Amino acid sequence: MERMDAADGPSALRVRGLERRYAGKAVVRGLDLDVKVGDLYGFLGPNGAGKTTAIRCMLGLIQKDAGEVEILGERDAVKQRVGVGSMVETPKFHEWLSGRTNLQLACAYAGNASGVDEALTRVGLAERADDKVRGYSLGMKQRLGIARALVGSPKVLILDEPTNGLDPRGIREIRDLIKELVRRDRLTVFVSSHQLAEVEQMCNRVGIIDRGVLKSEGRVVDLLAGRGDVTEVEVGVSDRPAALAVIEKTDGRAKVMGEGEDGRVLVGLTGMDVASFNKRLVDAGVGVTALMPRNRSLEDLFLEVTSMEDDLRRQR
Repeated sequence: MERMDAADGPSALRVRGLERRYAGKAVVRGLDLDVKVGDLYGFLGPNGAGKTTAIRCMLGLIQKDAGEVEILGERDAVKQRVGVGSMVETPKFHEWLSGRTNLQLACAYAGNASGVDEALTRVGLAERADDKVRGYSLGMKQRLGIARALVGSPKVLILDEPTNGLDPRGIREIRDLIKELVRRDRLTVFVSSHQLAEVEQMCNRVGIIDRGVLKSEGRVVDLLAGRGDVTEVEVGVSDRPAALAVIEKTDGRAKVMGEGEDGRVLVGLTGMDVASFNKRLVDAGVGVTALMPRNRSLEDLFLEVTSMEDDLRRQR
């Protein structure tokens, strides 16, 4: 597992050795996570990787088969609920009731009748609070689900796929809302998502799970810089065979790593800077039409550490 430790600090959510099996099959296997206070933590994985099962175990909604979950230093499942708000999968409401009444009912079930108006204001639904939920857009329902999670003033939010099914505008609105909850309200947010570009923009730390096993965890900036001294560049050339011949004569300092965009060659440079590589091509009479350094994206990392990369190879 590729792992980069975060800066020292107290843990808001700490999971050790979490396991859950169904019919003898391990869905979550030895899962370790460490979410620091103040993190906006992205929990990623392919469909069926065990994300929602892990979240349900963390929240005590289903029984875990092994492991420990510690939230804000508390290991007792009942006491943990005081500091945690959650939204698991698509939120459900009484469609014929207003948003406000739905939240009031949720509070009554939980034995906490305070904070409804504040929660509605924080998610931008104060002006529509008395409208029936059946008239809400999907994005508004997602906001109402987050409002329900905020009732009771939790310090930790656990949100499972909060942008699921939303259009680009709705995704951006939810992303901005979550970032604001972390920045302004100083909450710790653990968010499960398959929107890799959104997570890369939004989260400071991520954990990637595949087939129930944690494959990578750490700060986004560290994980995306985790290629050591290899610099990737996409190279457009006038004579591809001649360019490949130049690369073969670099004693391994330049290696072809795959295809770039628009027919460019993806080259990895080790112990050679981009300017020197460009000069070698030009001196060999190869016309360079493009030379673009490439930063590794969260999608690249995701494909590298999960089984999706193997699945894509089999499809080729």
